[in-house]
Amino acid sequence: MDLRQLRYFAVLAEELHFGRAAQRLAISQPPLSVAIRQLEARLDARLFERTSKAVRLTPAGLALQASAARLLAQAAEAAQEVRDVAEGSAGRLRVGFVGAMLYRGLPQALRRFQAAHPRVRLSLTELNSAEQTARLHHDQLDLGFIHTSRIPDELAQRLLVREPFVCCLPSGHALARRREVALSALRDQPLVLFSREASPDYHGRILDLCVAAGFVPQVRHEVRHWLAVLALVAEGLGVGLVPAAMQRAGLRGVVFRPLADASGQSEAHAIWRRGPPHVHAQRLLALMEADGAPN
Repeated sequence: MDLRQLRYFAVLAEELHFGRAAQRLAISQPPLSVAIRQLEARLDARLFERTSKAVRLTPAGLALQASAARLLAQAAEAAQEVRDVAEGSAGRLRVGFVGAMLYRGLPQALRRFQAAHPRVRLSLTELNSAEQTARLHHDQLDLGFIHTSRIPDELAQRLLVREPFVCCLPSGHALARRREVALSALRDQPLVLFSREASPDYHGRILDLCVAAGFVPQVRHEVRHWLAVLALVAEGLGVGLVPAAMQRAGLRGVVFRPLADASGQSEAHAIWRRGPPHVHAQRLLALMEADGAPN
């Protein structure tokens, strides 16, 4: 249905006078009469009874009046939403993240973003790095936060955080009394490790650190989340090497000690599809960079 004709009808239905309706619409009377006849022809229904003294709505016109008001309101709302999205004041932002980002400033940035853009529909999904790259490929995410810099060519990336690994120990462990721990001291310790399936990059990086220190670690348990590493360590089921940010988790039963002889770094990267930047993704990144992700 032609929205212009529908708007002309709605104004005429209110005024019930062609002259006044044309004046409100800022047009002359003949185009208004033509538009109404075209609308009646399209609907195959007479909408107005016209006499020399009055204009009245027919039963069909009365039925259309309520629907016309609703349709015009919906059209105006849709047009405003399009303008808001184009201007960046509305829309949606779909964010994927690895668990460690919860301790690297992401929740705080999200809270500030939502306060600044309350009309943006924000959705969050915790996923490993491989899952995020796959969802970005299928346009199921707008922005991801991952551990690795190795991504497909179709994606762009930005390094957000680089921080050292630290040793995570049960609070009663003998090594917990030291101010720092040499990697070689973990030679005979059962290791709780991020699984290769969940993050091949982190899995390989930690193994490489141990090999560089002269030993192959005793990998006893493999998990998919950093908090699971901390929880198993807290129960005395092994030791872990975790990003320094995990010290902010506040989990009881574990202590963290810097590594005396390791140069390995834990990294976090933002990733998104190449092409015109998603305005809300860039705004969220700007918030994180303005305050600086904790290191």
